[in-house]
Amino acid sequence: MINILVAEDFDLIREDLVDTLNAQEDMRVVAQASSGAEAVELAGKADFSLALLDIEMETTTAGIRAAEKLLDELPELTVIFLTAHETENMILTSMGAGAVDYIVKGCSDEELLSHIRAAAAGHPMLDAKIQNMVLKEYTRLRASEKSLLFFINSVGKLTSAERSLVRLLLDGKKVREIAEIRCVEVVTVKTQIKGLLRKFGCARTKDIVELIRELGVAHLF
Repeated sequence: MINILVAEDFDLIREDLVDTLNAQEDMRVVAQASSGAEAVELAGKADFSLALLDIEMETTTAGIRAAEKLLDELPELTVIFLTAHETENMILTSMGAGAVDYIVKGCSDEELLSHIRAAAAGHPMLDAKIQNMVLKEYTRLRASEKSLLFFINSVGKLTSAERSLVRLLLDGKKVREIAEIRCVEVVTVKTQIKGLLRKFGCARTKDIVELIRELGVAHLF
C-alpha cells in the first residue's frame, strides 16, 4: 500500500486527487494539506511514504520549501511535485529540492497514477525531456567551469591599465570616451583593446563584457 500525503491549496483539485488516489487498491491518502507549512506539520502526525506537493501554494515556491523540510525529517520520503508551469527553471529547481518526479496538473488519471506507482517502486518516470534538460544544464555548468578557469588565468595576465580599461568597458564606455577619460589618443586605446582581445581569446569587446557578466565576476574590476 502506498500511503500518500497530498498538499494542494485549491480545494477542488485536492479533493479530486484524493478521490482518484483512494479509488486505487494500492493507494491510500493518509494526510491532506492546503499549504506547504501545513504539509510540514503533518510529518510527525501521519505515516506517509510519498508526498504529492503542489509547488505554488501560499507562496510560489511553498511546495519546494516544504519538500526540503519534509526530506530533512523523513529522508526516505518520496516526493513528487504538482506543477502548472513546465518551465526549465522550475523543473530544475524542483529536482534540486529533492523531488524524484513532477506531474503537470490536468494530466490524465492514468498518467498521474503511473507516475506515482513508478516513483513508489523506485523507478521515477523522468521522461526524455527532463533527462535532456538535466544533461543540458550539466553541459552548461561544465562549460562555465572551463570558461571560469580560462578567465581566471587571463585576468592574472592583465596589467593594471588593462584592468581599468575592462572596468570602463563594463560601464559601457566607447573607445573615444575612454580615450578622453584616460587623456590618451584613440589609437592608443585601440591598441590596448587588441591586447585585451588577444588575452581573453575574444573577437569583440562586447564578447569580453558578456563573458564577465555571465560568469558573475564584474566585481573583480
